[in-house]
Amino acid sequence: MLQALGNRGVQVARLLAPRHTVLVEAVRGRKSRTDPVAKSKQGRIKVPPPVDPVEMVVLRERYTEYKLIMRALRLEFKEEVLRKKYEEETGSMAEERARQEAVEHRDLMVWNEQENRRLLQLRILRLQKETEEAERKELEVALQREQEQEEFIRRKEEEVMQLQEEAKNFITLENLDQRIEEVLDNPKNYNFAIDKEGRAVKQTVLQ
Repeated sequence: MLQALGNRGVQVARLLAPRHTVLVEAVRGRKSRTDPVAKSKQGRIKVPPPVDPVEMVVLRERYTEYKLIMRALRLEFKEEVLRKKYEEETGSMAEERARQEAVEHRDLMVWNEQENRRLLQLRILRLQKETEEAERKELEVALQREQEQEEFIRRKEEEVMQLQEEAKNFITLENLDQRIEEVLDNPKNYNFAIDKEGRAVKQTVLQ
């Protein structure tokens, strides 16, 4: 786990460090670049491992054959791609594609016309419903207005009838003497007390 964390830290340091900076990985248990050569390694000459000439010749031949085969495959694939592209642009495949596009365009136009007719029918039905709903609302408003007008007229007629009834008790010059005599004959005492329920509980006696 520590090794994985160390590797991740080194990768982050590589990403954040400038390009001209030389990064030296600190490996635990290894010598640094400034440490001297160990005593056991002094005077040692590094000799490369021996190479078998026969094996080297075989490897060179196989590598050359591999490169030739891969180059031939790449050229074959490239030629096939170019041929298909040329046929699509100028060959019989272009004509077939144009015919298919024409058929697809015709089918799409037919579907578009059908869809337009369907939407037109739905729009007409919606407009008819909206018109009927508007007419119904106007009729309801007219009926309500007519009922309100009739109720207003009825209230005014009742007020007129009430005023006519009350006018019979009005005091005029003709019945002024008569009303004075009636008041004197029937005196009323308004000096009384009432309780919370509005009942008269105490009243003075007229002199």
